[in-house]
Amino acid sequence: MSVTEQPPPHPGPGPDDGAAADAAIAQLRDRISADSLTTRRDYLRIVATVSGGLAIGGVGVAAGILHRHGDSEGLPAPKKVAEQLAPGQSVAFRFPGEEDRALAVRLGDGSLVGYSAVCTHLACGVLWREDRGPDGELYCPCHEGVFNARTGEVTAGPPPRPLPKVFLTEQADGSVWAVATARSGEQAKDALCRQFGDSHPVESARLGCPGSVRAATPERRST
Repeated sequence: MSVTEQPPPHPGPGPDDGAAADAAIAQLRDRISADSLTTRRDYLRIVATVSGGLAIGGVGVAAGILHRHGDSEGLPAPKKVAEQLAPGQSVAFRFPGEEDRALAVRLGDGSLVGYSAVCTHLACGVLWREDRGPDGELYCPCHEGVFNARTGEVTAGPPPRPLPKVFLTEQADGSVWAVATARSGEQAKDALCRQFGDSHPVESARLGCPGSVRAATPERRST
């Protein structure tokens, strides 16, 4: 398991943040359009942390009473999660809100994936185990839940749903940004259309979101 340290909180909008955010959204839009072991000590610590309120919290999440990752209807502010992320590394961060635990992973072939780090069974923390197969696996130690690291789908154990996705982009300088989320099992286009809404009409139109209005094309005059 390889987990890098989370970078310090972003100090707030800077002179280059707007450009980075626009670039991240544009990169994500183009990407979607194109392809429309934990140690014993860690285990005991996790179990001790979640005991007591685990059952109540899990029932609340399953019933939709408590907050679920990706429930936001608006597009969250882009967040830098790592200066660099090499193959075989992962980083834990919070996105879109400070209560939302997330995980970014660079797979061995260079693919960049992001997910909620909250198990869909009883809300335990999810970890990435690099040594389990060519892509590793996402693993919940509380009840042996296992998720596919490339897709987030459940492959073993009691989790009833795949992990919600976090959409990541990589900038020219190698920095990794979280830019949007999806609900468990939600298609990428549907998730982005829901969050773009009326606030990003150009991106909505380019993705072909329902209800979006494409910019009018000037009629060509015959001569």
